[in-house]
Amino acid sequence: MITVTSEAAKQILAAAEQGGMQNLSLRLAARPLDNGSIEYGMGFDECSEDDLVFNCEGIEVIIHPSHEPLLAEATLDYVELEPGDFRFIFLNPNDPDYVPPGSDQDGCGSGGKSSGCGGCGGGSCG
Repeated sequence: MITVTSEAAKQILAAAEQGGMQNLSLRLAARPLDNGSIEYGMGFDECSEDDLVFNCEGIEVIIHPSHEPLLAEATLDYVELEPGDFRFIFLNPNDPDYVPPGSDQDGCGSGGKSSGCGGCGGGSCG
């Protein structure tokens, strides 16, 4: 279902340790915008009764079921977009703005959308 790359996992684990949040899960969220694109969110949180729970690269990932259709088959990665500018990005074939990495249309080389990070600094889940 969701893939977290090893680079993303390293950064998430380091951020959890720095912030003293090792006992919390990583919550991923997505919502459609008016223009059809997808906005992403992530942060450390406690698991609720309704959450879907996955283990990815040693990280417990939680998703509310309402967000699952938008995140199905997505990959969370941590990349250098420009020299010294490292960010988490979502590579998501469900996003109409998604351009597969390596395609001729991919101007930035990442193929994904960067995400704001709510407190966090390749394995498949599902």
